Amino acid sequence: MFFGENAEKSGIYFIGIGGVSMSALAKLLHGRGIPVRGSDAAENALTCELRRTGIPVHIGEEEEIAEPVVVYTGAIAPEHPQFARAKEAGKRLIPRAELLGRIAEEYPHVLSVAGCHGKTTASCMLAHIFRANHASFTAHIGGEDLLLGNVCSAGNDYFLTEACEFRRSFLTLKSETAVILNCDRDHTDCYATEEELVSAYRMFAANAKRVVVNADDARARAIPHELDFGLYNGHIRAEKLRSDGERYAFTVTEGGVPTVRVKLNVVGRVHVYNALAAYAAARLTGFTPDEIRRGLEEFIGVKRRFERVGSIGGVPVVCDYAHHPREIAAALSTAERLCLGTVRLVFQPHTFTRTRDLLDDFVSVLSKAERPIVYRTYSARENFDYAGSAARLVSLIPQARYVQTPSQLAARLKERLAPDDLILALGAGDIYDIVKGIAG
Repeated sequence: MFFGENAEKSGIYFIGIGGVSMSALAKLLHGRGIPVRGSDAAENALTCELRRTGIPVHIGEEEEIAEPVVVYTGAIAPEHPQFARAKEAGKRLIPRAELLGRIAEEYPHVLSVAGCHGKTTASCMLAHIFRANHASFTAHIGGEDLLLGNVCSAGNDYFLTEACEFRRSFLTLKSETAVILNCDRDHTDCYATEEELVSAYRMFAANAKRVVVNADDARARAIPHELDFGLYNGHIRAEKLRSDGERYAFTVTEGGVPTVRVKLNVVGRVHVYNALAAYAAARLTGFTPDEIRRGLEEFIGVKRRFERVGSIGGVPVVCDYAHHPREIAAALSTAERLCLGTVRLVFQPHTFTRTRDLLDDFVSVLSKAERPIVYRTYSARENFDYAGSAARLVSLIPQARYVQTPSQLAARLKERLAPDDLILALGAGDIYDIVKGIAG
């Protein structure tokens, strides 16, 4: 029991149920027979899917909450009408991260994947390793795997989850194996310094029995660990890399000894790191190299991760979740290797604080694109701040152009397109749905 028998019979209400993690948690509780319903600000594919599974969803903030327990996402502000009324009524308010921690505690073995970049993909790769080998597991994914969705229930022995560093959410998890992919500076709205961020990762690691880190990331490598991986450092490495249309094949070595040849079915060199992370965690769990290879090669990708969504004027359109300078650089590099013409970059900044505090890095990476288009900032939970706005960012990039409506974006995208070009739309906000709508 997560909240007591009476509470669970009365049901659980989710504020922000349409989020990718929240909807996954709602489905997990629903699968256990617990009555679940919730609300969200807008309709999306996940709210529609929840209804199909039998979970009622209300769009808007006016619905009254009868349930004694309310789960809320970190994006909900204290003044949110439903949240405020629930608090005033004395209902039990549970943050999303706390619920995730409680669910994880129900499983004998917990594998969690953390990092500023790549954790969704690495978590999905782990899920496919377990699935390909008919292991007993449940996966909670912070994205939508193209085959598994955002949750996969195939047994109760292992719980696989993405571990989010935002507001130290991952500290609710006590893992058997914890993976740290990288520790790049991010979430400056809740980490005042890089030292605070790294300290949070250290606490996350301290909650685990065994830790796997990326040995090519200096901050991650400094965290006490049992096993490490990398292209240049670490016990587990990828060697003899070969690329076919940016899909990489490589030989995995352990302590310099070759174990297995892996051929990935996803685009981008960055996924070699994600595969090595999943390989290392799976090895600690007891899988053989060939069993791991089987799962990695069955993985075909995650929604919004270099996903082709259509075309404009015959030019292919690819969307990616990249919203951090390092992620933008990786996505742009992959696109340039695939594109015979010009990569037409569209970027939507995600939050004013991230854009403001990493402004120089954003300017540097976006300046490498030819005539980049910058769409208005996705504010998420934040108020307007010109210092971190898309307009401010554009003012520092001479060739950049600013747009703030879908119609303006559509007009810009159709300018000067050549048959060999590629449109690359990046961001973690609503740019995905906007560009998909334009691409038709």
